Amino acid sequence: MARSLGTLVAGSAATLAVILLLGAGGKVTSPTGTAPDRYVYYPGTEELAKDEIRIVACGTGMPDQRLAQASACFLFELGNGDKFIFDIGSGSMRNIASLMIPYQYLTRVFLSHLHTDHWGDLDSLWAGGWTAGRPVPLEIWGPAGQTEDMGTAYAIEHFLKANNWDKKTREFKITPIPGQITVHEFDYKGVNEVIYQENSVTIRSLPAIHTGDGPVSFIVEYAGLKVIFGGDTSPNKWFVEHAKGADLVIHEAFNPPSVFATLGNQPAQLAWRACCEFHTSGPAFGKIMSTIAPRHAVAYHALLDKGTEQYNLYYDSIRKTYDGPLSIATDLMVWNVNKDEIRERMAVVTRNAWAVPGTARQPPPQPGVPDPMSDFIKSGEWGPAFNAQNDMLDRHRDRYNLQDQDWRKQKPWYKPTE
Repeated sequence: MARSLGTLVAGSAATLAVILLLGAGGKVTSPTGTAPDRYVYYPGTEELAKDEIRIVACGTGMPDQRLAQASACFLFELGNGDKFIFDIGSGSMRNIASLMIPYQYLTRVFLSHLHTDHWGDLDSLWAGGWTAGRPVPLEIWGPAGQTEDMGTAYAIEHFLKANNWDKKTREFKITPIPGQITVHEFDYKGVNEVIYQENSVTIRSLPAIHTGDGPVSFIVEYAGLKVIFGGDTSPNKWFVEHAKGADLVIHEAFNPPSVFATLGNQPAQLAWRACCEFHTSGPAFGKIMSTIAPRHAVAYHALLDKGTEQYNLYYDSIRKTYDGPLSIATDLMVWNVNKDEIRERMAVVTRNAWAVPGTARQPPPQPGVPDPMSDFIKSGEWGPAFNAQNDMLDRHRDRYNLQDQDWRKQKPWYKPTE
C-alpha cells in the first residue's frame, strides 16, 4: 500500500513517486469507498499498534498565545494505552479537548518547568475535566527547585489554594475526588534519572538550562523507541550526550532576534538574549540536531506565519546547520513513530468538541462534604423560574432513574408537576 503524504518528511524519492501516482489519499476503488491512506489524521479513528507512539502538538507557540498557536503542550499516546501530557501551556487545553479523548485517560502531566506558557492551562484541564466527567484525580510530575518555593510541589499546593473557591464549590456540587492532584516531585539535577517506570514505559529527566535552576527535559522510552521532549533549554551538554540514538526529538528553536525586535515588540537588548542566551536559536538547534542525529527532528516554540519571509528566515536559519529530517511544528501536527517509519500529518478536528465518555463513570456528590452556600444566599432562590423547568427535569429524572437523587425535594419552593 502507498504510504501517505505525511510520510514524505522521513520518506524517500520512491515514496514521493508512489504518492504522485496514486494521490495523497491512496487509490479509491469504489464510488462508495474510502481513501485507504489518508494524509491527515482524524482523532479517534485509528488504533495505535502495540509498538507505536503517537505525538500530537497541542501547543507550539509563545507566552503571547494566539489563535493559530497555543503555548507549549505535547500529548504522547502509546500503543499500550497510556497517555502523557508534556507541558500544558496557556491556551493548549482547547487543542487537547478537540481530540475528544475521554478525560479519564488524560490524568498524567509532566511539567518541564513552571513558566506559565508551560503550565498555564493546568487549571483548564483540572476544572474542565472535572466538569466533563473525569472520575479520578490528576497526577503531576515536575522538578523541584533550588529552594522549596521554586518547586513543583509548592506550585501545585498554592495552585489549589488560589483556586480554593472553585475547588470547594465543585467538591460539594459535583464530587471531590476528581479535584485532587497528586504531585511527584523529583530532583532537577538528576542526569538521565528514571522518574517514571510503569507498564513498560520509562521516563527519564535531564537538567535543562533556562533562566534559573529547575527546568528539565524528558526522555520517553517505550517498545524500543526513544522520544525526547526538550521543554525550554539553551544548548547543554546533558542533552547532547543523552539524546543520541533518539527516534524523534522535540526541541525549541526560537525566532531570530530581528523578529523579536520588530514583530515581537521586544527591546533589542532583550531580543538577542531571549533567542540565544536562555533559549535555543535556529542555528543552535540545527547544530544540536546535526550532532545527535535523530531519525527525525521537531522544532517548536516560535511564532510563525507560514508563507511569509519571516517563516523562510526561520527555516533557513535551521538549515544552515542541519540538513536532516525536520518538522517545523505547528498546533495539531501529529507524528506516528514506529521502527519502520515516522509519519507526519495534520490532525483534522472539530471546533465544537464535546466530552467523550470512557469506561468509568464519575460518582455522584459525596455525603458529608461541607456546603459552601449560606442560608442567606439560598433564601434568594426564586421559585417560579425553578418550577418552570419541572417538565424538562421530570423527563430527565425518569430517563436516567434519578428518583432517589431529586434535588428539588429539598427546596422550599418546589411544586411537583400535577
